[in-house]
Amino acid sequence: MKKTIIGLSLILTLALAGAALARGPGFGPANGVPPVPNLTAEQTAQIQALRDGFLKENEPLQKELYAKGSEIRSLWRSPNPDQAALAAKRAELAALQSQLQKKADNLRLEIRKVLTPEQLAQLPAFSQNAGFGPRGFGSPKGMRGPFGRW
Repeated sequence: MKKTIIGLSLILTLALAGAALARGPGFGPANGVPPVPNLTAEQTAQIQALRDGFLKENEPLQKELYAKGSEIRSLWRSPNPDQAALAAKRAELAALQSQLQKKADNLRLEIRKVLTPEQLAQLPAFSQNAGFGPRGFGSPKGMRGPFGRW
């Protein structure tokens, strides 16, 4: 009896986890666009094109952010971390993050141009987390890898 209950519990847990993971990454609902009421098919396509362009354009910047983060972690792993080198790498990382944030702000402004005044009135303010995934699409935190590390 215990084995049956444990087995059923395990199957239920796996099924629920699978359903939760099936949605995948992206803006809001699994369609890859921010949760805006009454989007037309054309608006959805325009927003998706803007998003895809943003991701493609910023892929090298993402790789550079990852590399700088790796360099910082490498510096910290040394027996005696060099404070000046750490500060310099942090400054480089901050500059890259700022650059990415400016581009993300531009993306948000472009998306707003696609929306009607009625849709804009119903849209939550574009903040770091409003409708842009769990950690905010376009924010440096939102672009991080697993466990919030980059």
